[in-house]
This record gives sequence, structure tokens and C-alpha cells, in this order.
Amino acid sequence: MAVAMVTAAVRQTPTIDEPVYVGAAAEYTHEHRLRHNPEHPPLGKLVIGAGVALAAPHVDASFTGDQGRLGRHLLYESGNDPWRLMLWARLPVIALTLLFGLVVFAFARELAGPAAGLAALALYCFSPDVIAHGSLATLDVPAAGFALTSAWLVWRARRRPRLYVPLAGIALGAASATKMSMLPAVPVLMLLAGVSVRRGCGGGRRLVRAVAGAGAVALAAIAVVWVAYLVVDPRLRWTPEQHVPVVRGMRGLLVQLLPFPEAYRDGMRVQFGLENRPWQGFLFGRLYDGSLWYYLPAALLVKTPLGMLALWAGGVAAVVAVRRLRPAAPYVLAAPLVLLAAAMQGARDLGTRYAVFLPLFLAVAAGCLLVARRRWVPAGVAVLVALVGVSSVRTFPFYLPYSNEAFGGPDRAREWLHDSNVDWGQDLGRLAERLREGYAGERVWLVYKGSGVPGFYGIRAEDPRRVPADAVRGLLVVSDSAAAKATGRLAELIGGSRPVEHVGHSITIYRS
Repeated sequence: MAVAMVTAAVRQTPTIDEPVYVGAAAEYTHEHRLRHNPEHPPLGKLVIGAGVALAAPHVDASFTGDQGRLGRHLLYESGNDPWRLMLWARLPVIALTLLFGLVVFAFARELAGPAAGLAALALYCFSPDVIAHGSLATLDVPAAGFALTSAWLVWRARRRPRLYVPLAGIALGAASATKMSMLPAVPVLMLLAGVSVRRGCGGGRRLVRAVAGAGAVALAAIAVVWVAYLVVDPRLRWTPEQHVPVVRGMRGLLVQLLPFPEAYRDGMRVQFGLENRPWQGFLFGRLYDGSLWYYLPAALLVKTPLGMLALWAGGVAAVVAVRRLRPAAPYVLAAPLVLLAAAMQGARDLGTRYAVFLPLFLAVAAGCLLVARRRWVPAGVAVLVALVGVSSVRTFPFYLPYSNEAFGGPDRAREWLHDSNVDWGQDLGRLAERLREGYAGERVWLVYKGSGVPGFYGIRAEDPRRVPADAVRGLLVVSDSAAAKATGRLAELIGGSRPVEHVGHSITIYRS
């Protein structure tokens, strides 16, 4: 897993979201101020910032653009090497992703033994989604890993509540201080902490102690969120660079009641504003406006190895049905179920990264399948894990556009999904190499969807949508995310061209 993630980190150009986080991380660590990217709390960006600080980039403190331009300015206009800076920014997330694998192993081992721990760890390590997003300077895997860690520690609190309840609260606070989408898990894990304390404490007043345990988790989580902001700026100065929408009604009241810094509450308001924007989705070849409630389950069906899907289903059944495992079922399944339900209500159908917590929690559940007392179960689990490994290794090093064999593999992922499922702007460097090697001297027309700057990589191209149609002759290069949503002029240009090559399973070269 480490080899796969480092290889991806070295070869991939910045994805769409990464420059925003890297720019904000540099601002945090060099200027100690909160200004950009309020829609995500600081902790995950402070993790990224540890790598950014080690890279020692030049940071232009006078820059006044928005958060998207801030990242591009840092990477491409400030005299820094974007390849080196992005690698250093990604390495702390890679290290954290590897550490979360140990949590998966420990959780499954405690529930069902060493073999279950190894099976769960294998599924985690081979998960294409975890490898893909764990190798990027983004927040999805860190937030999911902290949530899993909290669930594991709440489970351990059944035996030693005084030790593990505060630790569970710290982990839950870390999840909430990394991504606001983890907030739906807070009441779930608070309730489970109360259950664990009630079971783990002898004597009377068990209900009072259970309430105290849930409160301790909440207080620890709140403290971690405040500490994350104070680390950035001890004076908590808050001057948002972007417009903060007004949120009214029940949502507005809930935001106002959150016991977090004003910057966090404004970030929630920005998130609600993003949810109200008009978004387009793409699923199974269909372009649509708005969102589909079944988008994430359908996308996971494409993006998850077939053997992993089977083991997930078997693991969930085992955790629910086997008497020995039944007490652990809420600890393993409740938080991801609530998080998935919340994610399915979102307005942005942009990728399975919004449900990347599932490969973590369900790897633990899948390992528990080995508790089933059937002679064929160990061999069946071993075969399915091996099939997952083969499917994962076959896609190396192209993990972002992974699609399982039932849907044609990575080369056909563009037919079913778009955006961070397939093409997130990660292959601009590979495109530059391919154009130099195979198409030197030819005229290039480019429609690139990403945060990279084509000219930096030596790509000299024009936008075909800005000239008359009969002037577009030569190579037409289109990001697959842009092709999936192509209408009007771009759709006409693609329809009149012949595809000749795919670059990284995310960019298509046409002959026009």
C-alpha cells in the first residue's frame, strides 16, 4: 500500500481540490491566520501543512486572490517546484493512511481474532479508493480514519472507560476538526460511549455514569476543534476572504448553537451555500441536473472490487447474526450507516470519496466473517481477498479511475462516472510526456478540467471552444470529466473527431 500511494503521489499532478488545501496549509503554517477555505476546519490542512513546512516553499504574504488562485499562485507563480511541493504535502496524509490500517487491524482482531485482523487489513490495503485518496493532499481519508479510530476506542471503553472515553472523544474531535461531514457521527458515538460506560462501570448510578461518559466524549471533541483553530491563530482572528451566506430556519439555528469558533460556524454556512448551488451529475452515461439519492450506492458498485463487495455483505451479515459479534454491531455499523445516509442527501454527486469511510468500517466487518463456523469460510475469505488483491494490483498506478471487472475496468470508468471517480485533473503531467513523445510538433487543442497549469508542463495548446469550428484541426485533447458533461460546441467537436489514445484513463486524445 505504501508503494502504491507513494508512486501515485510522485506521478500525479495536482487534483482539483489539492491546491486549495495546500495553499491554505501554507497560509496557516507561515502566516498563522484563518482566511481561506473556511468550509473545512483546519486540522487536516495542518497535517498537510507539516509536509508543506518541510518543503520550505516561498510564500507570498501579499497575495490577495481567492482560495483557488491562492493554491495556483503558490505552486506555479511563486518560484516553487510544484512536483516537490505536492509530494511533501501528500506524504503526511500517506503516513496517516498507513497508521489507520493498524486501527483496522486492531479493531478486527479484538472482535474476531488475528486471522480476522489480517483479512481486514488486507482489504484495507488493497482498497482502490483508500489508496487513491490516501495518496492525495486532501481531507477525506484523514476524516474517515479519525472516525473509525473513535469507534474503536469507544468499543474498548467497555473494559476501561476512564482511559478510552477521553481518547475516543479526542479522535472524534479530530474527525470533526478535519471535515464537517463527520458531524452526523458525533451523536452516534456519544450514545455508544454512554453504552460502553454503563457496561464498563460496576456499582450503582450506572445511568448517570453513562450520561457523563457521553458528555466526556462531547467535551473532548469540542476541545480538539478549538485547539485546531488556536494552533493556527491563538488570537482567533477571522477575516473570511469569500462570501459567507446567511443561513435561516432550523439550519441557521443549529449552526448558531454549535459550540465552536465563529470560523467553524461560518464554514458550515458556506457548506450549506454550496449545497444550494446548481450541480450536475453523471451516472451510467446519463448527465443530469441536481443529485440522485442512489448515486453513492451505484458509484460504489462500480468503484469497489467484486470480492470486496461480497466480503462486505458477508461481514455485515456475520456481525449482525453471530451472537458473539452482535454486541459489536452498533460500534462497527452505526456510524458509517448514519454518515452514508447523510452523504446520500447531499447535492454534490462528485465521487465515492464522500463515502470513503465505508472501506474502513466494512473492512473490519468483513474480517469478522471468519467467526462463522463453517469449514469453507476461511478458504472462501482467502480466495476473495486474493481476488481483491489481483484487481487492485492490475489497476496500478491508476487508482483514481479504478472500476471493477464487471464494469470493464479502469479504461471504461469514464462511461459510467466522472469527476473524482475518474478524472480529477491528475494526469496533466502524463499528458505532457505523451504529447512530447508521440505528437511532437502537432497543433494541440485542449479542454482540461483540473487545477494544473498546462503551460508549466510544456503543453502549448488553445481552447477549441474559442475559435470557429472549422479552425479546429489536429489533436483535440479533452479531460474525460469535461467530455462526460459536454454539450453544444464541445459535444459537436468530440462527435466529429476520432479517439486515438487515452492518457492515464482520464484524458482522451482525439484526431480532429
